[in-house]
Amino acid sequence: MERFLHLVADCLDDAWKTQFDRAGIPFAPPDRVFWDEPGVSPCRAYPSPAGAFYCRASGAIYIGTSDVVEKWNGADDSVVYASLLAHEYGHHVQGESGLLEYYHEQRQLEEDAAGRNSWTRRSELQANCLSAAFLGSIRVSYPLSEGDLSTLLDDASATADRPDGPEEERTHGSSDNSVWWTRTGWTEQSAGACNTWDVSDEGMVK
Repeated sequence: MERFLHLVADCLDDAWKTQFDRAGIPFAPPDRVFWDEPGVSPCRAYPSPAGAFYCRASGAIYIGTSDVVEKWNGADDSVVYASLLAHEYGHHVQGESGLLEYYHEQRQLEEDAAGRNSWTRRSELQANCLSAAFLGSIRVSYPLSEGDLSTLLDDASATADRPDGPEEERTHGSSDNSVWWTRTGWTEQSAGACNTWDVSDEGMVK
């Protein structure tokens, strides 16, 4: 798993460095902490319930190499682990582009949990879309098939917010929206297609 994650991360580094260079924006790849022993990051201790997270304070992606296998019930579809890594990498892309700062500023202006969570969903759904845009762009060389897309969409649905969950836990978007943004990224293969910030609350970010 560690070797696989490093191989995919190498590809992510190349892909996103190219995009930032084209946009004329400085870019530094994230550090990687693919751990098999508990530890502490500047953001939180790990292991964490998610099995993986991005910490802007250290500019690093943290993934538990056995935790994620356990969390995904031993899935042998490599695309789910590549997607998880690319999702956390998407948060780094947000950070390098200034979007994370924008997100935190806007979120802090909200007076209640519902308003704050609306911004969090935008961030998470964008990371889903950016992840899928990357995977769609390399699906020939990976290679990935339509069956892998189905697995990816099923995973996007399974990791979305539960419709009967309390408001304070609605931070990742509904199943329909998680699938919609994931499919959009895969199909469009463009970061520009992942603009969740410019969609109304009545649109595709609930």
